[in-house]
Amino acid sequence: MLSWMWVVWLVAGLALVGMEVHTQAFYALFIALGSFAATVVALFPTPVWLQAVVGAAVALLGTLLVRPTLARLSARHLGPKLAMPGASDNLVGQPALTLEPVGDENHPGHARLFNERWLAVTTTPGGVPAHVQVTVVEVRGTTLVVSPAKGA
Repeated sequence: MLSWMWVVWLVAGLALVGMEVHTQAFYALFIALGSFAATVVALFPTPVWLQAVVGAAVALLGTLLVRPTLARLSARHLGPKLAMPGASDNLVGQPALTLEPVGDENHPGHARLFNERWLAVTTTPGGVPAHVQVTVVEVRGTTLVVSPAKGA
């Protein structure tokens, strides 16, 4: 009755390989390998739960043990980051002015950078008061991480 289960596992594995080609994050790859392992187990008369356990174990072990090494190797072969005008990396080191008190992630404020108002946080203990010159030290999405400018 369950002799067709190997087809389900195989199709799932192939779909996940296709997903991995587009994401290149090395997560779908290991789930696909788990599906292929479940396909092999399904070729023998085994219950579906055992097939799922084998697939999950292969996916989990691959993700935890092999993925970090693959991600490191992949990052090494990408080469240097491209510097593009307007990219957030170009904002690091730029001067800004706090418009209101700026605290941690739970107490953000705003800063003016290039005549635009940005959400800002700081790692400076006690925060940064309003109308203080700051320097952008990091960009998290659309939020600036700032610290008081030298000499301010």
